[in-house]
Amino acid sequence: MLLPLLALMSGCKAVVLSPAGDIAAQQRDLLVWSVALMLIIVIPVMAMIVFFAWKYRESNKENRYEPDWDHSTHLELVIWTAPLLIIICLGAITWSGTHLLDPYRSLDRVNKDQAVAAGVEPLQVNVVAMDWKWLFIYPEYGIATVNELAAPVDRPIRFHITSTGVMNSFYIPALAGQIYAMPGMETKLHAVINRPGEYVGFSANYSGDGFSHMRFAFHGLDDAGFDQWVAGVRADSKSLDRETYLELEKPSEKVPVIHYASVDEGLFDAVLNMCVEPGKMCMGEMMAIDRKGGLGLTAVHATWPLVHDKYARRGEAVLGSGDSYVMAVCTPLEAEKAAIDAARRRQELAAEMIRSAPTARVMGAGLARPGQQTELAQSAPSLVSVFTAPTAADASASQS
Repeated sequence: MLLPLLALMSGCKAVVLSPAGDIAAQQRDLLVWSVALMLIIVIPVMAMIVFFAWKYRESNKENRYEPDWDHSTHLELVIWTAPLLIIICLGAITWSGTHLLDPYRSLDRVNKDQAVAAGVEPLQVNVVAMDWKWLFIYPEYGIATVNELAAPVDRPIRFHITSTGVMNSFYIPALAGQIYAMPGMETKLHAVINRPGEYVGFSANYSGDGFSHMRFAFHGLDDAGFDQWVAGVRADSKSLDRETYLELEKPSEKVPVIHYASVDEGLFDAVLNMCVEPGKMCMGEMMAIDRKGGLGLTAVHATWPLVHDKYARRGEAVLGSGDSYVMAVCTPLEAEKAAIDAARRRQELAAEMIRSAPTARVMGAGLARPGQQTELAQSAPSLVSVFTAPTAADASASQS
């Protein structure tokens, strides 16, 4: 009865138990050793269950059944010593495996018989998990691909991984274990492929409608084959600039392989810092400002809030399309000047909107919120009249 099932299973690829990369092979060995150690207890227990059930069956009248006994030192020794030794062994291999297979740890060997040669630089690949596709950037070669990855055999690979939206999981079973990709964060993975071949990578973390199609091809190539693959990517005429990236970032499913012959310098850092849009403050810049104690008074007027909403408010200020500033740290005179400047900019923006697109207001662009004045430009004169002529008492109060 089992033969048909075995015949069906013969077509399965046990890639986790037969990987092509050294890191995945070490993870496989850790799994096998852990299971083998646990089977030292599991197999005897399962065998004794069958043995005792057969020996003490009701129809077997010849065997003696003597359940009344108080203590057995030998039995207690076996019951406690064997599991304790197994737990010690499992703890040892888990501790060593956790440190040796740390994804952030640089590789010191290509395989169990070959160390990494001195002076060999890892191949760096920047990975961006998108909805629902994968973007791979090769900084060393200045190229990028979508849903296709390649690497030379026996050369260490260093992945820098991030995401544009929800959390994903970067996973190539033949290469190494899965590593999460999260927006605004960078995770790393070091790995190496040891056998040429065609492998499959995918997202191992559910991320929405197109999750099931979020797969990519991974090519393990020799040096000549990899150089030929790079030349093929460079032969494409497309370029990945920031505008192209913003279009690519929009959710899409079943995206075919795309090659980019050139990539904007610093694009991956902009993706990581959530500031691909021109003029938007990067997350790293904001953290650097906070680390130094916050914004100074002269820098408040240049604040661009860190807002990330890829559907509705990409790169806009929190309170609208105008500049924003923090009133709490301004002196009264600075607040007056900031209000005048903001009103003038809104007036210029409204005038430019009317000149460039007279019909835009029919579509709702530039309309004031309910309860406010209908014309943005009407607010500027009133603000100017209020703040341009402060009294002497106001000036002395401001100075104090």
